[in-house]
Amino acid sequence: MVTSKEIRKKFLEYFKAQDHAIIPSAPVVPENDPTVLFNTAGMQPLVPYLLGEKHPLGTRLADSQKCIRTVDIEEVGDNSHLTYFEMLWNWSLWDYFKKESIDWSYDLLVHGFGIDPKKLAVTVFEWDEDAPRDEESADIWFNVGIPRSKISYLPKSENWWGPAGETGPCGPDSEIFYWVWEWEFPPEDSNVENDEDNWMEIWNNVFMEYVKDENWNFNKANQQNVDTWMWLERIVTVLNGKKSVYDTDLFDYIIKAIEEVLNIKYDEDTMRGVRIIADHTRTAVIMISDGITPSNVDQGYVLRRLIRRAIREAHKFGFEWEFMKNVAEVIVNNYSEVFPNIKENWNIILEEIEREEKQFLSTLKKWLKEFEKLLKWFEIALERTGKKVDIIAGPKAFKLYDTYGFPIEMTVELAEEKGLKVDVEGFEKAFEEHQAKSRAWAEKKFKWWLADDSEATTALHSATHLLLAALQEVLWDHVHQAGSNITADRLRFDFTHWEKVSREDLDKVEEIVNNIISKNCVVILENMSKQDAMNSWVEASFWDRYPDTVKVYTFKSKEGEVMSKELCGWPHVENTQGMWRFKIKKEQASSRGVRRIKAVLIKD
Repeated sequence: MVTSKEIRKKFLEYFKAQDHAIIPSAPVVPENDPTVLFNTAGMQPLVPYLLGEKHPLGTRLADSQKCIRTVDIEEVGDNSHLTYFEMLWNWSLWDYFKKESIDWSYDLLVHGFGIDPKKLAVTVFEWDEDAPRDEESADIWFNVGIPRSKISYLPKSENWWGPAGETGPCGPDSEIFYWVWEWEFPPEDSNVENDEDNWMEIWNNVFMEYVKDENWNFNKANQQNVDTWMWLERIVTVLNGKKSVYDTDLFDYIIKAIEEVLNIKYDEDTMRGVRIIADHTRTAVIMISDGITPSNVDQGYVLRRLIRRAIREAHKFGFEWEFMKNVAEVIVNNYSEVFPNIKENWNIILEEIEREEKQFLSTLKKWLKEFEKLLKWFEIALERTGKKVDIIAGPKAFKLYDTYGFPIEMTVELAEEKGLKVDVEGFEKAFEEHQAKSRAWAEKKFKWWLADDSEATTALHSATHLLLAALQEVLWDHVHQAGSNITADRLRFDFTHWEKVSREDLDKVEEIVNNIISKNCVVILENMSKQDAMNSWVEASFWDRYPDTVKVYTFKSKEGEVMSKELCGWPHVENTQGMWRFKIKKEQASSRGVRRIKAVLIKD
């Protein structure tokens, strides 16, 4: 068996021998790019250099880049879909071009990795009104040993990269495919164009020789770059003759750990669930090692969702206890040699996963209890009417969400497990009606909730943002603002929650708020479109009452950690320094499914 570590090492050593500088993987969170949550490809961290900026290590670079994509999260569990993966990358920044790139790709695959060239096929750019047919690449492939019958010309939709935005560098690409059908070798006339399902893409060479301008013209670029990538997970699968990436050394030890911890056997019945747990736990380890922690916004929201889905899969196997820390530990141990920051953050990774799992297990039991009550209603309806109901009505699904914080995606998952459907459109309608009622309530109440804009009132108002963030951390992310009233003496804060908050949890909330205050966080105001704010999971209530352009206030520590990010229209402190100590005076019921906290800021 060829291991992933051996493949990664051979790739980097090969390009080092071709005078490429080996650069470390960038974090999975892109730097200075608020338009995306994660680095989904290795080229994202190098965009400035592809645009002409000089790289300090030269014009030839290579690395293994950590990437995360969640667009296909529902497909995870099949043979190929993953949320975290590595891309083996090499670049030429105004250096070599098509011939060297193609020659080296073929040489490494055939002579380095030992792939039989009879199992390879390639594609090149066909042509259109913007650029000619890429005969140059086709001829180079033919000269290295790829038969003409295995070279397919495909349109821009298949064999063209970029630009990343409306304008910028772009160009044709040439993709390399491996034969994956059960026959040992492909028929002579089989290629990617006429037999696509039996070929799997393993490497892509992008030739950036054009620049698209603001008038949609494609002009020859002054700087020609090469940008290539190979999926580590795919090449490991191919070189070991496997049908699934989960059957390789990238996952076999994780699956073994899951079998031992959950006391189950990995077989046809458990396969999908075990794979989801393996993938999501591995991704969680990578994300936390790069500084992401579970939260209700941005990358933290994605991390929280992955951990939840893994726990839910374990529940389906009848396992209702903590387990993820044990699985994560074997992953941390394995990757510590590959990515140094994983070893450096060993304890933090395990602590974050353990804390998140404990919180969710407590909440999950309550959610499942409420769902079982709903199922009981279905049984009663069948007994009374003799008619089987197989769909959960929208208003009932919304009640689970509104009263108990039940995410609609979880309602859908649980329903599917019971052979039921959910009226998602009805849920959305009920949600919209709720928003309309909230807006009407807001028109009456909001103008009174901030007594004045004095220094004391402003500080207490700022404290409500920190209070909400702390409540969500302690009680879970079903907690949202349901109303506020603030004077110069105290704050009153209503929030969605279905039961009394224990004094122990209130103490934790106080501790978190005071810890944030002690960090001397700066408060940053951003103006953005409401849609961008919604897409970024900015915390907010009563979306409908805000204009198309909104204000988002972010509390950020000196280390750059986001403590709170919330939409708001009222004044805030510029810095938490001097806000005094936060103290909860009382917690009580406000209305059904809503609790109320009264708190003050006390000078020590």
